[in-house]
Amino acid sequence: MTTDTAIAITKTPKSRIQEVNLDDPGFGRVFSDHMLEIRYESGQWQQAEIKPYGKIEVTPALNTLHYAQSVFEGMKAYYVDKETVNLFRPEKNWQRMANSCERLCIPFIEKEIFIQGLTQLVKLDHQWVPEKDGNSLYLRPLACAFDHKITAKASDNYRFFIITSPAGSYYNKPVKLTSSQKYVRAVKGGVGFAKASGNYGASFYPARKAQELGYDQVLWLDAFEHNYVEEVGTMNIFFIIDGVLITPELQGSILPGVTRASVLQLAKHWDIPVEERRVSIDEVMEAGKDGTLEEVFGAGTAAVISPVEAIHHDGETVQIHAEGRGPIGQKLYETIYGIQRGQKEDPFGWTHSIKVG
Repeated sequence: MTTDTAIAITKTPKSRIQEVNLDDPGFGRVFSDHMLEIRYESGQWQQAEIKPYGKIEVTPALNTLHYAQSVFEGMKAYYVDKETVNLFRPEKNWQRMANSCERLCIPFIEKEIFIQGLTQLVKLDHQWVPEKDGNSLYLRPLACAFDHKITAKASDNYRFFIITSPAGSYYNKPVKLTSSQKYVRAVKGGVGFAKASGNYGASFYPARKAQELGYDQVLWLDAFEHNYVEEVGTMNIFFIIDGVLITPELQGSILPGVTRASVLQLAKHWDIPVEERRVSIDEVMEAGKDGTLEEVFGAGTAAVISPVEAIHHDGETVQIHAEGRGPIGQKLYETIYGIQRGQKEDPFGWTHSIKVG
């Protein structure tokens, strides 16, 4: 065992990388050689440890399984060259995770340990970062309650993990969306702004019903009037209507996406008119009918910039992108992905470069 500052490192005796096709890894199916684990006991986080990826032992009484006191993050590491791997705005992921932890009564990891853990784990498993264009190493920080008792209260013990997984493209074609007027994702005052595990479990049934009807994802509407657009199941949503980039404002029920924030900053940098405001589904459908709905795309870590082909609502459908991104969506994609891969100038200091060679 070796120790790097505050992180103890135990290397795997044998890598599994030869068993994996990094050009076609799928998404979230295979995991790299090592993981990070930190225990929260006696009122404080203990020493961080990187060790071989493997099983953890729990009992059926683990309170996370019963009460979903669990939050996570989604990030990517990008291959630049044989000496460099980039992370994209990791401090934003830390801040969002800290906010999520606070909402779910989970003690949050200090920023320095969060960033250092990511850095050391990527350094150790840098050969797992795919070189193929469009692929990346997906990083999944996770914090969860770890009391083995079924008492409906905040836990006394916790675990923080980071696992990594080589990943291909999440969406390889434009997506079709349908609104849901029966089910809702979140309400103001709830946990919609947090990356809480339970948010996703509750969304699976409506998403399955949408897929049975031939759609890829649900376009969530607000919980009270079922009229105002909020987000898509896996990404924030953007509309370009009559030359203006419009996205729903954050009011506590929408996940504050890192890619979302990057899109808004770039658009303002390019002097594209931007509006963060309430957007009714009727406005979107009407713009689709009269031709002023120029582009629709989702933005997220997994999807980056994903074009929307069609939106269905209340028996009607508007078609947008049948063949790919529109010009602004494409420019955003090329810029963000180019910055992530070190192929374009990074004027905002978004990348966290890790020297691995």
